[in-house]
Amino acid sequence: MPLRMSVTSQHPVVCLGFLSVIENADLGFLGGYLLLNPAGRPLEFHCTAPVRPNRTQEILYGAALRPFLYGELIGQTLLAKSRHTPLVVCTDSPAALAARDTSQIPLVLVQAVDAASTSRQPSAPNLFRLGQSLVLTAPRFENDRQVICQAWPSQAEQLDLLEPFERIREALMEAQAAAKQAA
Repeated sequence: MPLRMSVTSQHPVVCLGFLSVIENADLGFLGGYLLLNPAGRPLEFHCTAPVRPNRTQEILYGAALRPFLYGELIGQTLLAKSRHTPLVVCTDSPAALAARDTSQIPLVLVQAVDAASTSRQPSAPNLFRLGQSLVLTAPRFENDRQVICQAWPSQAEQLDLLEPFERIREALMEAQAAAKQAA
C-alpha cells in the first residue's frame, strides 16, 4: 500500500530510507519502508502484506530464515517499490542487512547510543557515527562507509536515526487495524 507524498521535479530528491520488519504473533512478519527528506519529512511509505513461513520452511531454512524473510523477501520487495533512490537505507534489524546483498544502495544497522558510547570513537571498521547515531555497515560492505559519509547531507546531522522506526511500527499497526475493520 504505497503512500505517495513526493513532489515531481526534474532534480533527484535527496532522501534517506528506513526499513523495518515487525513480527506479529497473529499475522506473521510485516515490513515497512519509509523515505524521509534530510529534515525528517516523509516522502514515501510502503508496506508488505503479512508473510508467514510454514513449518517446513522454518525447518529447512533454520537460522537463515530471518535473514531470508527480512532481507531477501521483505526488504528486497520494499526497496524495489520506491520511486526515489535514497543515499542510504537504515534498518533496526540485523537480519534486514541481508537486503544489501541484492541492492546497490548502502544499508546500515542503526545502533542504540548510550551515554558511554557518545564520548568514545567507534573502534570497528564497519561501525561509525552518522549524524547523531552509530551505524554498522552490512558484512562485506565496509566500503559503504566512505560512500555514505561523502554523500551525507548536512541538514540530516540532527536526525535521530532510531525515531523513524517508531513511525514505521505505528503505521504498520494502523494499516493492520484498518484492514481488520474493512474485512
